[in-house]
Amino acid sequence: MPDQRPARQRLLLDVDTGIDDAVALMYLLATPGVSVEAITCTAGNVGARQVALNNLALLELCGHAGVEVAIGSEVPLEIPLVTTEETHGDQGIGYAELPPPRGHISGRHAVDVWLEAVRCHPGQITGVVTGPLTNLALAIRAEPQLPMLLKGLVIMGGAFNYPGNTTPVAEWNTHVDPHAAKEVYAAYEGLPEEKLPIVCALETTERIECTPAHVDAVARAAGAGPEMLEPDEPAGTRSRSGNAVVACLSDALRFYMEFHRLYDQGYVAHLHDLFAVMVAAGEASFEERLVTVDVETASSLTIGQTVADLAGMWRRAPNARIVTGNDPEAVFDLMVRRLAHLARMHG
Repeated sequence: MPDQRPARQRLLLDVDTGIDDAVALMYLLATPGVSVEAITCTAGNVGARQVALNNLALLELCGHAGVEVAIGSEVPLEIPLVTTEETHGDQGIGYAELPPPRGHISGRHAVDVWLEAVRCHPGQITGVVTGPLTNLALAIRAEPQLPMLLKGLVIMGGAFNYPGNTTPVAEWNTHVDPHAAKEVYAAYEGLPEEKLPIVCALETTERIECTPAHVDAVARAAGAGPEMLEPDEPAGTRSRSGNAVVACLSDALRFYMEFHRLYDQGYVAHLHDLFAVMVAAGEASFEERLVTVDVETASSLTIGQTVADLAGMWRRAPNARIVTGNDPEAVFDLMVRRLAHLARMHG
């Protein structure tokens, strides 16, 4: 019999999948009480069409074929697109190789998906954006009431009093489309606190450091045996696991760990987006601070920088709830439990 319990959280995802987006999606698909209403795709880690194909393939791997996957804008609002295959691999999911999806990309534009969802279900849908904010900015242009029609919004992006990961001051998602980010924050200024976006920025998401031990723990808990990602193995080594979910996770994260090591960050993978979707699902504890955020778009030196007025100097109404603290150990305990269950069911 199908589960008749109402979903605790109805989520509309906008992603640029992406290794950490992929892990985040796998976690959500394994989480009871969460309904992924649709997935909209933007260009960022890789091009938007590759993002869509990655999402369709992951949905099928995880036994959730049928979720609508739609493409939105394939370029930022005002500046040329940059992608980051060196970070996420040519296909966007590292060394992981999934069968070509049987499902098809939706004929609808991402903006139409967002507008229909919030208009048909006002106050019931939580938006989650783990890529550039292009599609959300376009949706707000088309429906200025969208922030009030959403139940809530979670954004992975930005860096506040913390170094950027793309330029000295800019985080990747915001750097790809700073004009979109600026528009989104402006649209939220002065709205009720419960409607303001929860912003998961680098100072907390870089604390979510996935290690080989976490991947091994997923495999062992799934009954798939050990899955060792050894730092001294040749680059590009592939998983030998007979479990498809474990192999996908391992091969994707190995690529990400090799990238981080290349930049002297250790043999780890920062799972930015996993933390953001856990916040959206209501499963991650965190501390937050109410602030006004703006985004630099004019300076060639600091374009993409997110600036938070912590002292109220601008005398403007708040437009964001910035996450100021989290619990990485609890995040990984939950990740292991959820992904191990997924691997047992669909591996």
